[in-house]
Amino acid sequence: MTQAINSTVADAHYWSAQMSAVSTQRDRASFMRIYDHFAPRLQRYLRNLGVADSVADELVQEALLTLWRKAGMFDPARASLATWLYRVARNLYIDHVRREPHWLPVQEGLERLDHAESARLDSQPESSLDQDILKQAIDRLPPVQAKLVRMCYLESKSHSEICAELDMPLGTVKSSLRRAFAKLQGSMRAPR
Repeated sequence: MTQAINSTVADAHYWSAQMSAVSTQRDRASFMRIYDHFAPRLQRYLRNLGVADSVADELVQEALLTLWRKAGMFDPARASLATWLYRVARNLYIDHVRREPHWLPVQEGLERLDHAESARLDSQPESSLDQDILKQAIDRLPPVQAKLVRMCYLESKSHSEICAELDMPLGTVKSSLRRAFAKLQGSMRAPR
């Protein structure tokens, strides 16, 4: 237990140092380390809130652009980088929902994200067994669907980036991803 706490503290210091480099030196390498680590976690967080994949992609991009633009506002004495980023993503989602023509009040649990919850979300290790099963399930998809899943979730590319790179219409990318995820959900739920 003590080792896990020490590891969390060390991680918080590491990410604070990366953020400091972004803030003071506009260090792109530090930003990319932050991006590579937090983008998939933010996407998972937003999807767990019920956000559509395409909206989650855009909100994650916006959250990380906010990090780049407002890096000087980050204060490691007030919150960890994980907490700060989850809060930015949550606030962007709330703003997105409120812009909808017929928005309903956002679910109660979204109104606050405490430090313990954000630390728990950030520190959840994915088991290697689950990763292996997921990799095998992706490998069983039709080649185009497998490529789209890898680009979207393993390479953290937005739908528009995928469209440009593969010269595919946005609707085709989205519908192919939906079909791929339906197949993945079916194969991941199947008894092992």
